[in-house]
Amino acid sequence: MKKMSRRLALAALSSLTVLNAGGLHAQTAYPNQPIKFIVPYPAGGATDALARMVAQKMQDNWQQTVVVENKPGAGGTIGNNLVAKSPADGYTVLFGIVALVQQISLMKLPYDPMKDFAPITRVAISPSVLAAAPSLPVNNLQEFVSLVKANPGKHSIGSYGPGTSAHLQGALLNLQAGLDLTHIPYQGGAPLVTAMIGGQLSSAFLDAGSSKQHLPKFKLLGVTGSERLTWLPQVPTLKEQGLQSYEPMGWFALLLPAATPKAVIDKFSAESQRILKLPDVREKIEAMGLIPGGETPESFARIMKSDAEIYGRIISDAKITLN
Repeated sequence: MKKMSRRLALAALSSLTVLNAGGLHAQTAYPNQPIKFIVPYPAGGATDALARMVAQKMQDNWQQTVVVENKPGAGGTIGNNLVAKSPADGYTVLFGIVALVQQISLMKLPYDPMKDFAPITRVAISPSVLAAAPSLPVNNLQEFVSLVKANPGKHSIGSYGPGTSAHLQGALLNLQAGLDLTHIPYQGGAPLVTAMIGGQLSSAFLDAGSSKQHLPKFKLLGVTGSERLTWLPQVPTLKEQGLQSYEPMGWFALLLPAATPKAVIDKFSAESQRILKLPDVREKIEAMGLIPGGETPESFARIMKSDAEIYGRIISDAKITLN
């Protein structure tokens, strides 16, 4: 009986050794097949451009094909869901944006953004700039607030569409400053900027990246985030001016399915951070009016959690719905 038990124990130990060796080989061999970056938005935008830049750098270094596939639709949820339901092997990657966590409080989702993804890192960070129309007789936030309060029902604030960062930020401004700015949604950044230039809007939270070339045309009243922008040092943060919950900024990020093995996550994270430290990559990101990312998965996970909580409170307090 003892001999039999000993033989069984040795056999079990031998099997475990083989399994561990196989697992180690799989981890060290990664990647050994093509990798797909899923961009849940159409080709041609900032999300697509950043994804292709990172994919090319990864392909060059790993000598493994890295392709970008655009899967737009339903505010990004089609592409997000595709990755959430994909095999957790490191070969299907989500190149997502901050809407991933904003939508938690806006709609019913077929996936859980906080449980179904393994955060890797933010590739780029996109501040927003509160801009006033050039025709308004204001030069700072205090003057803008006074003007709007003195003319009830007269002024407006635009956004890229219902439920977008610009919409949430404008609703928060109404709440905190006691304003009655009328929300006017547009279908994207180009028509919003055109309306601002044409004087159809009093104000808007403009994405610093996509609107960078147009910002000199407007009265710039404040920026989101905890620090002033290096290329707009004269514009104070909204936090400096007494407003709260404007610390979150837009982001473009890499995420994997939640059950991806830690060894694969670590290798993918290390490669992503390497890419984001390259001088030419950082220069391209900054030229887009964005801030290069590159934090650890643990740090990015904390940012996602904090952002989701802050946006959730704004959506609840402002009673924002997408109906």
